[in-house]
Amino acid sequence: MAATKSRNGSDAGGAAAPAPAASALDPNGPVPLYHQLFLILRNRIYGGDLAAGERVPSEQDLTTEFGVSRITAKRALNELADAGLVIRERGRGTRVVNRPPAPAVTSSIEGWLENISLMGQSTTAQVLSFAYPPASEEIAAALEIEPGTEVQRAVRVRRLEGEPMSYLVTYVPADIGRQYERDELNSQPLLNLLERAGVDVASARQTISATVADTEVAEVLSIPAGSPLIEVRRVVRDRMERPVEYIRVLYRPDLYRFEMSMRRVRAESGPRWTTTSSSPVPAGGG
Repeated sequence: MAATKSRNGSDAGGAAAPAPAASALDPNGPVPLYHQLFLILRNRIYGGDLAAGERVPSEQDLTTEFGVSRITAKRALNELADAGLVIRERGRGTRVVNRPPAPAVTSSIEGWLENISLMGQSTTAQVLSFAYPPASEEIAAALEIEPGTEVQRAVRVRRLEGEPMSYLVTYVPADIGRQYERDELNSQPLLNLLERAGVDVASARQTISATVADTEVAEVLSIPAGSPLIEVRRVVRDRMERPVEYIRVLYRPDLYRFEMSMRRVRAESGPRWTTTSSSPVPAGGG
């Protein structure tokens, strides 16, 4: 005899049917539901839950599991296909490609200065704006100058294989910035231009946090407004401890991530973790 479903969703004589995983999605958040679903499925692929060649849940399956509309499920699957992670075939469903593309460019937190010259080889940059405005209080504090002092402000987008991956806003003291031209920022990392101008880059301090894309940034990075981003703020100094660059970079987390190598050591105070140098290929920096 065929099993029948009771009112609470369980099969008579069988196990309870899985409840929709609506809690995995935030319908009130700034990120659209289809993109949230795309990120979950992408994580399943890179995490090994969905292996190469394996069939991905159908639109109907996703509708049941996550409590979303079929249109939302279809759009999430289309995003996976656009990202090169799956192949959608009529009558055969959606399957993970045999060799999914790398999840992101990886850069070490501690090695960016040494490897910055490699960045220009793996990405391309485009200057969106270039001007010499007076420094706001925030910029003046970062560069340790008087508010209203002229600085060079440049806004760029950096691309990986044609895909926009980071949005960069840099501030440089005007006397240094006038040593190079706008067009040179399209072809050379800013640190290289600073060193060519005679700046002896010696140190930097940066903070890493999370933020969301506003309308302007979202348009440049080809993502929905409100999408999550990795935010890096960095002050670069020369050997005289003078701040020579202040940069704010917004990274798409699906195309860029930071890596930190660690080693367990024993000290008098007890065991602890310490970072070790690594040399991954960087991208998206200054």
